[in-house]
Formats: sequence, C-alpha cells, structure tokens
Amino acid sequence: MGSDPTEFLELLVLRHHDFRLLLAGQTTSQLGAQVSGVALPLLAVLTLDATPFELGLLSASSTVAFALIGLPAGAWVDRWRRRPVLVASDAIRCLLLATIPVAAWLGVLTITQLVVVSLLSGFARVFFDVGYQSYLPTVVGKDQVLAGNSTLEAIRASGQVVGPGLGGWLVALLGAANVVLVQAVTFAVSAVCLLGIRTPEAAPRRTTNSLRVQIREGLSFVRRTHTLAALVLTSALGNFSFALASAVTMIFLVRDLHLSSTLIGLTLAGGSLTVVLGAATTPRLARRFGSARIIWLAPVVVGPVGLLGPLASGDWPTWLIVLLVLVGTGAGEFGQIVYAITSVSLRQRLCPDHLLGRVNATTRFAIMALFPLGGLLGGVLGEYAGPRGTLAIALGLLAVSPLPAYLALRGVRDVEQVAG
Repeated sequence: MGSDPTEFLELLVLRHHDFRLLLAGQTTSQLGAQVSGVALPLLAVLTLDATPFELGLLSASSTVAFALIGLPAGAWVDRWRRRPVLVASDAIRCLLLATIPVAAWLGVLTITQLVVVSLLSGFARVFFDVGYQSYLPTVVGKDQVLAGNSTLEAIRASGQVVGPGLGGWLVALLGAANVVLVQAVTFAVSAVCLLGIRTPEAAPRRTTNSLRVQIREGLSFVRRTHTLAALVLTSALGNFSFALASAVTMIFLVRDLHLSSTLIGLTLAGGSLTVVLGAATTPRLARRFGSARIIWLAPVVVGPVGLLGPLASGDWPTWLIVLLVLVGTGAGEFGQIVYAITSVSLRQRLCPDHLLGRVNATTRFAIMALFPLGGLLGGVLGEYAGPRGTLAIALGLLAVSPLPAYLALRGVRDVEQVAG
C-alpha cells in the first residue's frame, strides 16, 4: 500500500528548522495568551468589581483596531517584509502588558488602564495576525500550508489546554495582575524565535499605487472570489457570536454557577482538549470527508452541542455543571478549530502571494470589525437578558453560522476543485 502524500507533508513540515522556530514562538505566546485570557477578566471581575458592560468594553477594546486599521494594515504588510512586522508586534505587546502588574504593585490599576492596554495591544495584534497568515507560505511553501496550519494549531492548542487551568491556579496563588506578566514574557520569547528564522523572504513587489488603490485591490479580490466571500461571512457570524459570549462568560461562571477561579480554569482547559484533537485530526478528516467539505461539515455537526453550557444551573451538583460546560465548550472548540485551519489554508492556496497581506487583512477586517460591536452588545444584553440568556443567543447564532460556507461549497469535495 502506498503512503499518503498528505501524511508525508505533515512529517516533512516538522523537519523544517525555521518552521520549528515559528512553531516554538507561537506555542509559547499561545500559552501566555491563554493564561492571561483567564487572568484579565478575573482581574476585572474579582479585583476591580467590573460590571457586565465594563467587561464588554474590555472585550471590545481588544478588537476595535481591526475595524480602524485592518484594511490599511494589509496594504502596509504587502509593502514590507513580514518577519520584522511580526517581531515588532510581539515586542510592543510585551511592553504594554508589563504595565499592568507594575500598576497593580503601585496600587493604581484601573479598568481604564486595562481597556487602554487592550486597545493598544489590539493595534499590534492586527499587524501580527495579518503578517503571520501571510508569512507561513514563505516558510513552508503553499503546497504545505494545510500541514503547516494543522501542526501549528495542534501544538499551540496545548497552550489552550494547559493555559486556562494554569491561569486559574496562578490567579488563586499569585493574584490576577501578577499572572499577566506571564504573557508579557511569552511575547518576548516569540520575538526571539522569529529573529532566529533564516528562510529568505522575497522583497515586496514595488508599486506606485496609492494606499487606497492597494486596499481596493484586496477588497475586489475577496468580493469577486465567491468562495472567499462566503467564508468571510461564516467567519464574521462565528466571531460575532463569540464576542457576544465573551462579555458574559466569566460572570456566568463566577456569579451564576459559583465556580472558583481554579475550577473555571480547569473546566475551560478540559474543554480545550478538543482543540488539540481537532487540530491534530484535521488533515485526516480532510482526507476522509474532503478538504473542502470538512470546512462547513465540522461546525455544522458539533455546533449545536455548544448550547448545553447555558443550561447549567448553580443549584445543580458541581460535577454536573462542569460536565455540561466541558461538553458544550469542547464541541464548539472542535468545530471551530477544524473550520479555522481548513478555511485559512484554502484562502492561502487561492490567493497570489503579492495580494496575500491585503486579502488576509480584508478577511480579518470583515471578521473582526463586528467583534467590538458584539462585545458591547453582549455587555448590554448581559445587563437586560442576563448572562444565561446572552450565552444562549450567542451559541444559537454560532450554530447557524456555517450556512454561507455550505452554500458556497456544497457539491465540492476537495480544495483542488475550488475555482473561486
């Protein structure tokens, strides 16, 4: 029996020295992000007594930069080499996050500072996310982007498993503000790893076009490529639902379900085990069901299971509460990670390299522009409908979000058959 060429590519990409450096940096920063992802909202809720609206504002501030500079960032990334952009983004976020524990030590930390740091870090994140998705094909080649994305997500997802549990435990042990320092350090480690990459990066294509013309080129490519436009809509709906939920999730777990910070971290970590499973099995699922079909099939099958979480009640036994949250979170995470890997890989294959930064930026802009609105709306809904009702609305929207992707890709099995 002959070997599967896709399996060979999965093994080959791990032998690439520069890819391993990229992998190491992103694994480290992902661990830090998951640790502080628990620490920051707990810091706001437990230490600063944040309201649902303030948590929604904190959530929105981290992503509003995608709406403000998302499109020009893509044009700028296409004008520059991408590795220096990634290094600078990591360094800026490291310094910004380090101000939070310093302010806490001095006794001057406020919700306002958390929002400002989150806002400025979001600007750096815009350049990193656009540059990162545009840089991967340079490191591994376009024929290995699915294997590369899958491997990155499988290894980085280990941070999603360890991070929340570790974050909850560290918050209980050290205090939430001190734990934020962990992520600052991980961004520094990521920058050092990126500096070690030696794969030659082609000089950007020179252009005399204005920034506005370049932005329009990216928008036009996405608009006229039917498949990409449909994936943008699916991703935007999914992200909007996550934004709604992010404003009230921590309040629901702490105040409605009465879970401790340690148990919250462990529960979220357990649910994230399916991220590792989903990322590791994505190439196999793509072979079994089709690399194009699996894009919409995975979230369609498991998305509705996520509605189990809001059914939990604080009056129930703790083990049953944890079980429902675990199963609901895990199912949603599995479907979304398979969708993310396969949809990004399809975009990287369809787009020419000189447009990739702008196309990624256009996509990220469309996906993330609704996130601040979702965070704020989630905060408002949390005030009036309660955290449970807001979560039910968010997860119901997530369950129907794959519809545009299905309509664009129905009848298509593999990405090689996708013409646009």
